[in-house]
Amino acid sequence: MTSQPTVRPGGRSARIQQAVHQAVRELESALPRDELTVPRIAEYAGVTPSTLYRRWGNLTELLADVKLEHMRSDQPLVDTGTLAGDLQAWGKQYYEEMASNPGQLMLRDIVASSDDEQRLSCCNLARAEMHTLIQRAQQRNETAPSVDTLMDRFIAPLIYYLLYDTDYVDDARLERWIATALA
Repeated sequence: MTSQPTVRPGGRSARIQQAVHQAVRELESALPRDELTVPRIAEYAGVTPSTLYRRWGNLTELLADVKLEHMRSDQPLVDTGTLAGDLQAWGKQYYEEMASNPGQLMLRDIVASSDDEQRLSCCNLARAEMHTLIQRAQQRNETAPSVDTLMDRFIAPLIYYLLYDTDYVDDARLERWIATALA
């Protein structure tokens, strides 16, 4: 497992990370995937390839890190007034994002990463969002399942089918998974 150095907010390390992430996003939109290389990204970002290898280890880890950063959203979760509605809105938005070509590449990069921390961060993001939805439901005096229940009965099947059969997921399936999680 590679160890990510601590990034000082606003420090040199943060500026390098920002430049490299920006370079990856721009090159991904301009080039076929198989033309992305560490030296090309480093040149575009204005750093040496050794900087990328030292920080990320290899291309797969770098791409997974960029994807994980993209998954962190500053936008508030949709509030529909019910936990079932909030989960449906979350699931539909997540599915649309992750079923797209960039979303599929993102999931594959994170799954392919040998960095357990990156995969755990991805899981923790989903757990945190489910926790937020549960807290909101409890404030509305709704009965809500545990985060683990939502992960097992809603998130797990969604991720499974996003990885292996995106055509299987539709609104009706999301509703069934939610109903099972809330039962």
